[in-house]
Order: sequence, then structure tokens, then C-alpha cells
Amino acid sequence: MTLPDVHRLLHETGALLEGHFLLSSGLHSPQYVQCARLLQFPPVASQVGAALAERFEALGVRPQVVVAPAIGGILIAHEVARALGVRCVFTEREQGVMTLRRGFVLDRGEPVCVVEDVVTTGGSTRETLAVVAQAGAQAVAVGAIIDRSDGRAEFGLPFAALVKLTIPTYAPQECPLCRAAIPLVKPGSRTFVSG
Repeated sequence: MTLPDVHRLLHETGALLEGHFLLSSGLHSPQYVQCARLLQFPPVASQVGAALAERFEALGVRPQVVVAPAIGGILIAHEVARALGVRCVFTEREQGVMTLRRGFVLDRGEPVCVVEDVVTTGGSTRETLAVVAQAGAQAVAVGAIIDRSDGRAEFGLPFAALVKLTIPTYAPQECPLCRAAIPLVKPGSRTFVSG
């Protein structure tokens, strides 16, 4: 899969939204990538997952498990795991703390790739990496469909993304969309995180 294909799929599936959005980081943005709209089509999800799996293989990374933060990363992580022929588990928040639940376990030393749909600040990914480390498994790479961090998200591991998007973000007190009285929408699944 080439980069233009992902851009085309984002537009064709209506996954790239325009408006005034409250991100889980607390920042505001004029665009939002709703990867659930992209991944709602199984053939597209399979194609995108296989492309991300190819990026890991090109890095020489071979995980035994793919781990995703719930909820946004679950579908893409599952498709990456399918393409790699490995299992997939996900972390989720319990009383505000990211953890493994549902009987999921990671073995000590087990090589793990952490996969997200969109990386903006990298917060959910870092929380998931901490869960992997706490379990004694070994994170070997991070991947995402979209990297919109502008290079600010650093994980200390190889990072593979299918598309890098530069989308402006604003602190609420500096947001031109707020000043223009454009209604604010919170599209994601996460509760607002301050700081």
C-alpha cells in the first residue's frame, strides 16, 4: 500500500472530519481523524492492517503479540496481528489507569508491537507501553495508521506510521475557532485529559 492510497481512503470513507474538535489531550483542532469510519469496512481494515504489518517487517520487527490501547487501536491492531499471524490483546482504563483486563496476559520477554489508530501526543501509546513493561514483556516497536504528532511523539522505539498529517492544534485559550464561536465537538471515546 502506498501513502496516497491511505490519503484517498481517509477521504473516501469520510474519516477526515472538518470542524472544531476537542481532542483527548485537551487541545482544540479544526480537523479530526475518525479512523473508526475508515476501519468500518473489513476489506479496507484488512488492507491497512497488512500495510502496517509490512512496515514492521521492513524494520525487521517480529512480535509475538500486538497490543492496542482501547478503544481506537483495537481494530487496527487486530488487523496487523492477523497479517503477522500473531495474537492481539488490548489495554483499557480501569478507574483511570491503563491496564490489561479480560484475562489478557503477556509473557515475560515476549516481543510486543503497540499499535494505535492515530498518534497525536502519544499519551495512550506511552500508557500502553508502561503496561507492557510492567507485565515483563518487551516492546519492540510502535505503529499507527496516522502520525499527527509533528515529530513530538517519541517512544524510544522504532515508530512506523502509514501517513503523517500536519493538523494544527490550539490550547483552548488561544483557539481561533473558539474566538469565531464555532461550536466545539468532542468526537473521540476518551474523557478529556487536562495538562
